[in-house]
Amino acid sequence: MVPPEGTTRIPAPRTNEAGPRVPAPTHDGPLRPRHDAPNAPSPRAPAPQRRHPARTAPDALAPTQAPKASLSGAPLRGHRKIDPTVSDFLNAPEAPRSRPAAPGEAARHVPGVPVRHTRAKGEPRFPDGPSPDPAGSHFERRIRSFQPRRSRVTAGQADALQRLWPTWGLDIDGQRTIDLGELFGNDNPVVLEIGFGMGEATAQMAAAAPDTNILAVDVHTPGQGNLLNLAEQQKLSNIRVGNGDAIILLREMLTRDSLDGLRVYFPDPWPKKRHHKRRLIQPEFLDLAATRLRPGALVHCATDWEPYAEQMLDVLTAHPDFENTQAGGGFAVRPDFRPLTRFEGQGLEKGHVVNDLLFRRVQHGVRPDRSDQSPTGA
Repeated sequence: MVPPEGTTRIPAPRTNEAGPRVPAPTHDGPLRPRHDAPNAPSPRAPAPQRRHPARTAPDALAPTQAPKASLSGAPLRGHRKIDPTVSDFLNAPEAPRSRPAAPGEAARHVPGVPVRHTRAKGEPRFPDGPSPDPAGSHFERRIRSFQPRRSRVTAGQADALQRLWPTWGLDIDGQRTIDLGELFGNDNPVVLEIGFGMGEATAQMAAAAPDTNILAVDVHTPGQGNLLNLAEQQKLSNIRVGNGDAIILLREMLTRDSLDGLRVYFPDPWPKKRHHKRRLIQPEFLDLAATRLRPGALVHCATDWEPYAEQMLDVLTAHPDFENTQAGGGFAVRPDFRPLTRFEGQGLEKGHVVNDLLFRRVQHGVRPDRSDQSPTGA
């Protein structure tokens, strides 16, 4: 029997091989219509329309209910804007409000109201201070021994960078040769310090030796501002702060035999083996530094990373332009002119061993005799 058009066929009885025939399911009602048949009714009735509840009038909001706000911060339409300066107490004084500045009038600051300074896109962080990248792309890309740290700058450090940088700061752009006598205003010996952290130890050494000029180079902006602050507070006129890559300073901006000393205190040890190529004290660096150091100039290094100290000792001992000031070779005792830094104190508390290395630049054409020296000082 053929079922009417628009209906589905009831399945035939199934046969069970292990038993008797299974009867087909019974169906007391009419045959179910097919959904894809023409003029077939929809299998699901349309959902009833839901009526939205009436909006609450703006005046009906509870006093303690905060109005909703959009993503831009403006109150949504239909909600009452609550003034945060209005107090719940009748006798409470009204909070101060800043009035907009009139044309041609500077904005007036109201005590107790924070002022937020904003910079336009592309505007330098410190217009009169250090440049974020003084050398730019003027020189070839190479493996750097430092990683700039952009941490928070305090208000005092920012003020020092703005006021003192034009006088005591130096951007290492590699575009000119500097006259150290003109930079410091005298002909006193100049010592280059690479990496000074927050500058406390540099300020102490400058105060202890006022007849020695210190050109301190770093890329840490808070440290630059802090050292300028210390120099101003202690009236240290023998400090100049350099911003940028010390390699570019030595290679492009300093003349031969212009330095009387080189200090590298606690450089980044780059402990991972694949990063050892980033360490500062390498034979190529010493080749460059030797051309800028006068004969007899002192090279002073210090580190609390023992594997790096061993590498420093090996490289300096093997270089023909430097000789160890220790009679038997090896590491030196911390000299009195190098103060104990805060970083060094933290390392000593952790059980680190601090090693100092003191090497001297030999005379041109003279090679030191190292027959009685060993790299380990044994």
